[in-house]
Amino acid sequence: MIVKICGLRSLTAAQTAAQAGTDWIGFVFASSRRRIDPASAALISTSMVGPVKVGVFVNQPLNEVREIADLCRLDYIQLHGEESPDYSRSLNRPVIRACRVDSAFDPEQWAAYPADYLLFDTFVPGQAGGTGTAFDWREACSRIRQSRQKFLVAGGLTPENVADAIRILNPDGVDVSGGVETAGVKDPDKIRRFIAAARTAAERMQSC
Repeated sequence: MIVKICGLRSLTAAQTAAQAGTDWIGFVFASSRRRIDPASAALISTSMVGPVKVGVFVNQPLNEVREIADLCRLDYIQLHGEESPDYSRSLNRPVIRACRVDSAFDPEQWAAYPADYLLFDTFVPGQAGGTGTAFDWREACSRIRQSRQKFLVAGGLTPENVADAIRILNPDGVDVSGGVETAGVKDPDKIRRFIAAARTAAERMQSC
């Protein structure tokens, strides 16, 4: 079970996540209240040993994404916009493709997209991600499980509900940002509790 703590903007928060056992850490380079400038992200990234580094982008120029990926030593590029399959292939890095889930969602539409992981997130008109709202896991479960690609789940996850998301959807990973914040700032206690809850839920799934 991959646990990703996203929207990190400080070395302290990144270190807390790493010490608590996160697998991946994420930096948002798209327009967002959690956006971090590339230079600051690079300082954090180069100080961290262990966690996989992910950069989040939305419809940004290919050269810009490549430059940031090199500067920050990103392991994965996470795409949240209308980036084409050719765009994804041109990155020459592993890709996570965000897919927004609504009542008409069909994972088959992403079956041919060149991505290493799909990220199922809540559809909210006008927002590319980071909504803080969970989609209906039970309603979407049968469709999501038809996906032939590895996938992560995001959207409204918290230390209190991540175990339910794992139990219902059985994802390859979970991705959280706002659910481990207090007043818009990463909360060390919530980070620790989220990771612990995800690990416990994953262990229970394996023992079934």
